[in-house]
Amino acid sequence: MVNLVAAQKPLLNGLMKMAGVVPHTVEIQPGTVMNFWVPTETLKKPKQTQPKKPPKKPKTPKPVVVLVHGFASEGIVTWQFQVGSLAKKYAVYVPDLLFFGGSLSDCPDRSPSFQANCLAEGLKKLGVERCTVVGFSYGGMVAFKLAELYPDLVRALVVSGSILAMTDSISDTTLRGLGFSSSSELLLPTSVKGLKALLSVAAYKKLWFPDKLHKDFLEVMFNNRKERGELLEGLVVSNKDATIPNFQQRIHLLWGENDQIFKLELAQNMKEQLGDKATFQGIKKAGHLVHLERPCVYNRFLKRFLASLNEDEASK
Repeated sequence: MVNLVAAQKPLLNGLMKMAGVVPHTVEIQPGTVMNFWVPTETLKKPKQTQPKKPPKKPKTPKPVVVLVHGFASEGIVTWQFQVGSLAKKYAVYVPDLLFFGGSLSDCPDRSPSFQANCLAEGLKKLGVERCTVVGFSYGGMVAFKLAELYPDLVRALVVSGSILAMTDSISDTTLRGLGFSSSSELLLPTSVKGLKALLSVAAYKKLWFPDKLHKDFLEVMFNNRKERGELLEGLVVSNKDATIPNFQQRIHLLWGENDQIFKLELAQNMKEQLGDKATFQGIKKAGHLVHLERPCVYNRFLKRFLASLNEDEASK
């Protein structure tokens, strides 16, 4: 029987290519490869200038935006409503983090720092020198770590449904409040019932899909289970080891006001902890999956923040 989720992948891939991004595999180090969806211009070889024609004035390069996905699906599935909206004015890169999509590693390190280091190396090999990073959920934690470790690379951050670090107290409180015994039980469902439970806490409105579609999603999107379970274990840090980095970048928190996983209060407390360079924007009638539930509103606020960065630099 046809897997309906897998059958839709060629359509989504085609839509991404129409938006001007194509898949490309980058070797980070021996044994570690990452898949990126990159602007077609990134992979084009420069044409040889004809000797009799004057050289063309080079185009001003588009600002780079890197979209980092969450834990339940790979890059373009997560950001399917954002890529086309941004691609006209921005060079959009969508990585698949390690053990998602086509990205794999034989290194035993499962920390957000390792993900961030690999992402930074991949972007460097693709010629990216400066970028704004948009991170959702797990991808937001990787984005925070990327900004901390590579301030010269990360120009600014937009974070949705995420926190600086998953401390053991936040992990325990969140899971207890949602009625789950572990992060793996919540984020790595093994049954239709488990997937429905995840969607029920992730979305503002109750979503209905036939069980067949749930089963197909489980088959396609939840591979590399052992490694992903280890990623979840590597995510949690002790309260005593948690610190707040002194970020140099502007940070914009773009949040679903009805997020049940990382509640509004967490976002507002984080804004205070981050200081004057942090701003906050809530989106009503949206949960953890704010970018999928209300994409038009999300994209409008995202593009407004991105435009403000260009205005700031122009005024300097």
